[in-house]
Amino acid sequence: MVLHSLQSLTGAISRKPDVAAREVWSTFYDIRRYGGLQILLRALIGSADLVLNNPDEPIDKQLARLGAAGVTSISGTTSHWRRVLMSRDRGAFAPSYIRLSGEIADQGALDALRVAFPGARIGHAYASTEAGVGFAVDDGREGFPVALVDEPADGVEMKVIDGALHIRSRRTASRFVGPSASPLRDSEDYIDTADLVERRGDRYYFVGRRSGIINVGGLKVNPEEVETVLNGHPAVRASRVSGRKNPVTGAIVVAEVVTRGASTSDGALGREILAHCGERLQRHKMPAVIRFVEKLDLSPAGKLKRQGAARD
Repeated sequence: MVLHSLQSLTGAISRKPDVAAREVWSTFYDIRRYGGLQILLRALIGSADLVLNNPDEPIDKQLARLGAAGVTSISGTTSHWRRVLMSRDRGAFAPSYIRLSGEIADQGALDALRVAFPGARIGHAYASTEAGVGFAVDDGREGFPVALVDEPADGVEMKVIDGALHIRSRRTASRFVGPSASPLRDSEDYIDTADLVERRGDRYYFVGRRSGIINVGGLKVNPEEVETVLNGHPAVRASRVSGRKNPVTGAIVVAEVVTRGASTSDGALGREILAHCGERLQRHKMPAVIRFVEKLDLSPAGKLKRQGAARD
């Protein structure tokens, strides 16, 4: 647990409600968690209506209720939005603003949402319970501009050390809670987010978390990078990548895949997906095993449940 103040929790929220354009907010997050609490505070400060959700409610009924309530703006993790895209009832509501956060927003998910909700503005935000709200990206592209690191804005300073994003701002938590808790910030008040980024041209791209790296014969594999490639195949709805112990290489890459309804009985789709990966991934990052599953479980925070995950 970390300690926040009301100031740090509300630092990214505008205090000028737009009375001309009445907003109706909702979120797939539990409002008792950081992501949901941000939306609750946004609605309160902005004098907007807020439609609450029950995590046990079937997605089709949930979408119908959101549509009936006239929800205009809604947030959730990329996994939340993949579930929306898999629902036949996604046309039951038509938000004008969609925000992704909490997980990597890959280009495939952003493009699919643009097709499913052509009238909506689609953005993604970087935030964590420890580092607070870092920034929002509304240009429709995955990753974020290098300028956000080179030219600090809105009181948020960032730097990349050994591939990990570090953040300093008044929105960060002040410390971990507990008498034997380790320090949260370094000597310069930066928080190491443990989120790994890679610079390509004028943009940084998230590639995974330091704690999730799979070691294949001494070479590093970020599960999220492999998932992004898998999710880019037209027959794949969602995927989860993990490592499995192997006596020769130390670990192998295993992928669980949810399809868009394509047949998996003859093995042809598996071979096609492997060929797709082979054109885009280095050999050590290739899935050694592909398992087709009906669904992927989410954590209470709305993120993919991962083996050995220490936190949401």
